[in-house]
Amino acid sequence: MVIQAKNPILEVHDLTVTYDNKPVLWAIDFSLPSGTLAGILGPNGAGKSTLIKTIMGLITPSGGYSNLFGQELNKVRKRVSYVPQRESVDWDFPASVFDVVLMGRYAKAGLFKAISKADKEVAEESIRKVGLESFRDRQISQLSGGQQQRVFIARALAQDADLYFMDEPFAGVDMATEADIIKILKDMREKGKTVVVVHHDLPSAIEYFDWMVMLNMRLVASGPTAEICNEQMLQETYGSRLNVLSHVGELVKNRSFPIRENQ
Repeated sequence: MVIQAKNPILEVHDLTVTYDNKPVLWAIDFSLPSGTLAGILGPNGAGKSTLIKTIMGLITPSGGYSNLFGQELNKVRKRVSYVPQRESVDWDFPASVFDVVLMGRYAKAGLFKAISKADKEVAEESIRKVGLESFRDRQISQLSGGQQQRVFIARALAQDADLYFMDEPFAGVDMATEADIIKILKDMREKGKTVVVVHHDLPSAIEYFDWMVMLNMRLVASGPTAEICNEQMLQETYGSRLNVLSHVGELVKNRSFPIRENQ
């Protein structure tokens, strides 16, 4: 089930990615509307991270293409932000929280342009929004996993993009940090930003996202959560792995999506 968006901010057409001649993603075709908080869901090895890396130009597809704002990525790169998985970054690099967040302004202004007082103020405000004011001058290697994830979010906020791709932003964080991050993402959506999140937890995905893209190497479904999140689509996405998540089927059947409490 694929529901195409009207006036899409992102279009993916027949996208195929292979590693060593083995398909990782096969003929992916979907679109996303602007102002959406969207989740990319699927089992391990489904190609979720590969999808957003390919859209961001970090992986060359074997076939197909994607458009952002109706154009190629290179023409709109300043309007797009990418938050990679925390594990992919060298956190021993000698930089402070403020240094890393300020990098978001370089992405916005251009690498060779001088950073202004206004840019620094944006960085300070972004740090405040994620609750890291007291860690402003702390070396990133001295932060906890949840704090490092907040630094990533702050850097993305400082970039002030229109479209954000975030790869597992909730991985390795506690419930309180996850609640804070999803609140930030929902606030971004309310301000007209589009946020696309790779996520793995089905119960929270049902609660968090108003649009879902379900993958298992191929596209299973894409559309508003309330329309595509049903037992058939979940079964096609997760297969036998869904058995251990049988309560999710009940949530979908009853449309009783719980509000998760901090623990």
